Amino acid sequence: MKITYNTKNIDMVNENARLALIDTAEAIKTDLVQSQTMPFDTGTMQNDSTFVDDKRLIKGVAKIVVDTVYSRKVYFDPEIHIRQEKNPNAKQYYFDDYISGNKKDLPVKYFKQMLKRRMT
Repeated sequence: MKITYNTKNIDMVNENARLALIDTAEAIKTDLVQSQTMPFDTGTMQNDSTFVDDKRLIKGVAKIVVDTVYSRKVYFDPEIHIRQEKNPNAKQYYFDDYISGNKKDLPVKYFKQMLKRRMT
């Protein structure tokens, strides 16, 4: 018995999956901003320094990066007081909802939607 693979179609599915992964990361980033859970003072961290890093996309990795000097301190220092004047739902561990909280299924849901959209 001989099995042949349509490598052109496999490559197309893989490429669409990688693009859907970027779309998913962008959708999660948008949800994060719209839900107003990220600490916000001047808007630099949320609006200018949060981006999708796709450097390892070929390996199936896309990251949402917050690239400011103080973002790590804001996220991990328990002594930081998070103000909620500008983002009423702001909290210290703003990514936790997507990791283990009430939005933990959202990335998979978005990925399925994005892949389906790209495959049709």
